[in-house]
Amino acid sequence: MQSMLPGAPWLLAHKSMLAVNQPQKISLYGADYVMWKDGNGDIHALPNACPHMGAMLSAGWCEAESDSTSTVVCPFHALKFDSSGCTVLPGSSKKTLPLLKPLELIIQGDFIWSYGGYEPKIPVPSVLNDIANTHNFIGHTADRSVETDLLTMLLNMHDYNHQNGTHRELFRITEVNFHQFIDHGHHSHAFYDMPTAPYSLVEKLRKPDLFLLPTSIKAHLENHFPALVIFHGEMPLGKAAQCHIFVPEAENRTRTYILLFGQAKHPAFKVFSSTYLKFGKVVVDQDADILGKIYPDTLQKIKLNNEVGMDWVRRNFASFPDVVSPQLSMQRHTANIVDRV
Repeated sequence: MQSMLPGAPWLLAHKSMLAVNQPQKISLYGADYVMWKDGNGDIHALPNACPHMGAMLSAGWCEAESDSTSTVVCPFHALKFDSSGCTVLPGSSKKTLPLLKPLELIIQGDFIWSYGGYEPKIPVPSVLNDIANTHNFIGHTADRSVETDLLTMLLNMHDYNHQNGTHRELFRITEVNFHQFIDHGHHSHAFYDMPTAPYSLVEKLRKPDLFLLPTSIKAHLENHFPALVIFHGEMPLGKAAQCHIFVPEAENRTRTYILLFGQAKHPAFKVFSSTYLKFGKVVVDQDADILGKIYPDTLQKIKLNNEVGMDWVRRNFASFPDVVSPQLSMQRHTANIVDRV
């Protein structure tokens, strides 16, 4: 269980990801839950196994009540469970005592967090609320489970050398020029830029989305261990905050998805918002693909420059929930500066 960092907060969903009265299965720490949003906009979550014969409640449906609350209904015998886990048995007019223990949720605006029933060890980061207050919400994308453990997922996301390999296709990144890493314990920033090989005019005319790709991608990653990485991007049409979310579903299965926020400089920014979501999905799909092609027990005999982000992840993982003094990677080139803050 320690490999899933019990006591950390996990962002289970943005409210926009839940349709009203539509049950949805979520997983956390090896347990499955059914989550739903009622007509009042309130969010509820119960263990997903019906206490009668174990049917998946997420495969059932919701029934709305007169006060716009709703129950989740088992697809096997149509038993209805309210948000507290109570039901009314056939032939009875009284509710039972709670038969299912609700998953404790922390709702901050449109963000649905949970500690999965464990005692909190680090606070819920407030950065997403700050972003929501200054940016427009564009949408979510790339919600998928990856057959990999949490540590491997986080190491991949903080590997600043893999961009011109894993993400070569579409983005045509030619190299990674790393500039700075700022370490604040469970909070850090990384700055680098990635020149790209240009597409020809003919290629762009065939696929107009390519016009939106910059000739050099300037990256500012804001990291909140362990659940969140924010890519701050600035483009001619506007600014974007691409938020990558991580949730440990099980020991060797990690969920990831993207929430995208933007600040438009030009009206066309909104027109192309679906394209930016599409680019985000490509990134996640490429990362998931390479994670399925790694021998996990391989002894690392080579250490590249700029593995400082990976070292940051390993240090925080090993010391969680405590923060220890930074032990950052040494850089070989004077252009690669590490700030210890």
